[in-house]
Amino acid sequence: MNYENLLISIEEKIATVTINRPTKLNALNKATISDLNKAIKLLGKNDEVRVIVLTGSGEKAFVAGADISEFANYTVVEGAQLAAEGQESLFDYIENLKKPVIAAVNGFALGGGLELAMACHFRVASDNAKMGLPEVTLGLIPGYGGTQRLPQLVGKGRAMEMIMTAAMISAEEAKQYGLVNHVVPQAELLEFTNGIAQKIIKNAPFAIGKAIKAINANFKDGKDGFETEIKSFGKCFGTQDFKEGTTAFLEKRKAEFTGK
Repeated sequence: MNYENLLISIEEKIATVTINRPTKLNALNKATISDLNKAIKLLGKNDEVRVIVLTGSGEKAFVAGADISEFANYTVVEGAQLAAEGQESLFDYIENLKKPVIAAVNGFALGGGLELAMACHFRVASDNAKMGLPEVTLGLIPGYGGTQRLPQLVGKGRAMEMIMTAAMISAEEAKQYGLVNHVVPQAELLEFTNGIAQKIIKNAPFAIGKAIKAINANFKDGKDGFETEIKSFGKCFGTQDFKEGTTAFLEKRKAEFTGK
């Protein structure tokens, strides 16, 4: 498919999705959210893809926020609908995808951009990255899951301070907070992230999907994470990958997983 605001490449089972609105610092508008929804869904169903890397075009920004001009005149109902639709179609969808989605954060990740990065399963940042949730400067709060995911990642106190002050933090601060896993030079960002992805694709895809589900369950109201883990662990025993993994271990060879 052709996308208005995305560039997509697939190489060695790794799909790289690049948000491509450089003149707008890759800001999220409705068209871009729609593009991302369609692209992530297709890549999620593509057996040739094991890991998705999400990044922004250029060196200045991952995603510098939402396109404010689109919702400046919204009503209460329209605002709530904007948040609900965005969360369901993209942010929650990414979080619950069975395939790992890694955010390669190059430059600014602000507002909806940081919320998008937080919806990914983990984050790698370039050393020039700046992150923050500045919505209160517009008379708003984060609406794409930011008030929920930021405390899960950095703790309640830090999240309160970041959201209420609207302050940006550096990549190194983000690493100290636990918001990103790694900080690397800008020029090495995608190569480093792909290196992590290469390690992931050597492992059993079905098991990775179940691990994502079990980990996420711990952060969802009404879900028993331990029970989800038990059921997911059991289901792995019914897969070809389990038979291949255990046989390869006993035969002292590398396993060849198919995701079945």
